[in-house]
Amino acid sequence: MARPVTLFTGQWADLPLEDLAAKAGVWGFDGLELACWGDHFEVDKALADESYCRSIQEILERNHLNVWAIGAHLVGQCVCDRIDERHQAIVPPEVWGDGDPAGVNARAAERMKDTARAAARLGVTQVNGFTGSSIWHLIYSFPPNDFAEIERAYEQFAEAWNPIIDVFDAEGVRFGLEVHPTEIAYDFVTTRKTLDAIGNRQGFGINLDPSHFAHQSLDTAQFALEFAHRIYHVHVKDSIKRLNGRRSILGSHLNFGEEMRGWDFVSPGHGDVDFEELFRVLNRIGYQGPLSIEWEDSGMEREYGAQDALAFVRRTDFAPSELAFDAAMQKADA
Repeated sequence: MARPVTLFTGQWADLPLEDLAAKAGVWGFDGLELACWGDHFEVDKALADESYCRSIQEILERNHLNVWAIGAHLVGQCVCDRIDERHQAIVPPEVWGDGDPAGVNARAAERMKDTARAAARLGVTQVNGFTGSSIWHLIYSFPPNDFAEIERAYEQFAEAWNPIIDVFDAEGVRFGLEVHPTEIAYDFVTTRKTLDAIGNRQGFGINLDPSHFAHQSLDTAQFALEFAHRIYHVHVKDSIKRLNGRRSILGSHLNFGEEMRGWDFVSPGHGDVDFEELFRVLNRIGYQGPLSIEWEDSGMEREYGAQDALAFVRRTDFAPSELAFDAAMQKADA
């Protein structure tokens, strides 16, 4: 059978979980990937109150929804980032504290450990998110980079994340890095370096999101083939290049949705991602986990967009064949 289709709740965190679950159930989703912000999944409450996780499950069950994964992108970003005032808006006050960068990094790392513990209490074995990167600002090598600093950054990433993954392993939970510009891994080369840096340990894998490959002119299906054994979760999100000789692929410091951007996120099926090819490769590598719609489109009303995206995935995804198409043509042995 085709894979379950879920809705990532990160872009819906302004709605109470009770309200969003009711909508998603009516729309026909199989489940929700719960974001660790808004009231959708609160890590501190999950650890402090034994009844909290049961209350979340009851909301989902009332709406005929399941949960296979939670998303901890915002706090995860602060583990390795060079912290500045922008980060205050994306983390809980207790993680931000006094804003001292080293303190924010350390508190974010501890919260990620707690996220693994909270996920286990919810009965979930997959946490997706970001790692942050101390070297993203060096993406364009001018002034010329000290490439020893690049190598040190991967060592520092491993020093920060190995203790986190130790807790994930102890709790029976896996982490999926959403390979993404601004992260320690954002393409083929940097993903190899990241996995090597952390010793290719099984607790650290990939949340595959094709929207972050399309505008880099990278082939998501080929990425899935290369890292087949590390594809732990899949997002369904799309992006489109809008290059016309006047727009830049670098984004021009313009916000999403602005006319002069050279690329933008769009609702699944409306952009450059070849989802049929991706789904064929997911069949080839044996991925049967959720397809989690992360809906982002500045030009489309989101409730229409969520339902449109769900319909697109339902008609595009398909189960692998269990027999060769020409098996019925072969003569039986005499």
